[in-house]
Amino acid sequence: MVAKAVALTWLNPHVYLDTVLLLGSIAGTHGDPGRWWFALGACVASLLWFAGLGYGARLAAPRLARPGAWQVLDVLIGLVMLAIAVRLALGA
Repeated sequence: MVAKAVALTWLNPHVYLDTVLLLGSIAGTHGDPGRWWFALGACVASLLWFAGLGYGARLAAPRLARPGAWQVLDVLIGLVMLAIAVRLALGA
């Protein structure tokens, strides 16, 4: 089980794309002291996000046990994706 977790972490290309390429590129635009603050903020945000997902999943499980809840969630996600697509298409 530990080997599977390590493989999912270190063999996942998104780890390198998001962390090294994307965050590294953005952090580099903030100058010498700013890039370290950016990196620290990204690490703290990541810890908060994944801890929130873990604890939030446990709290949301009873509500998400009904199929209707998933339908509402799917519609909300679809509306957000549609809004993003429209904004991208209009160049806004």
